[in-house]
Amino acid sequence: MPLNMIIRKAVPGEIETLADIAFVAWERDLMPFLSGPAASRTAERSRLSQAVREGLERIIVAEVNEVAVGWCQRARGRAYIPFLFVTPLLQNQGVGSALLRRVESLVELEGADRIQLDTLADNVRAVNFYQHQGYQILALRSEGRPGRETQMSVRLEKRLTPWRGPIDDIE
Repeated sequence: MPLNMIIRKAVPGEIETLADIAFVAWERDLMPFLSGPAASRTAERSRLSQAVREGLERIIVAEVNEVAVGWCQRARGRAYIPFLFVTPLLQNQGVGSALLRRVESLVELEGADRIQLDTLADNVRAVNFYQHQGYQILALRSEGRPGRETQMSVRLEKRLTPWRGPIDDIE
């Protein structure tokens, strides 16, 4: 049965809720690939709260039954998605795809013809998800400080085009 979902702008009163969604998803989906300081739960929780607080005006939220279940943020001044998180219980239900499409539309309407994002190279599930959404791998990069443990990340890019379709598909 399809979810009845609303996608809306984030509001200041939900900063910690959005940070919680991100942290739970990070803990399940990303932390297993990390080690050393990059795997610090305390540091990541703080980083995610700060990211939500600083980027709130560029975040959209997916809501099901009046509960926030995922969010996506676009970068300021560039066609880049720094964050996309969906609560693990609702992953693979179309929430991430819907959030991604909405952000892509916003960025395309702002004049961009391409959008980029990064994810951990070891996170094959995420890489496959983005490729299924039309993203192509541009580059592999090493992240971290020299002399410390580093992770490989993948930069992906998608060409953006205006929406086309029959009039009856518009809701």
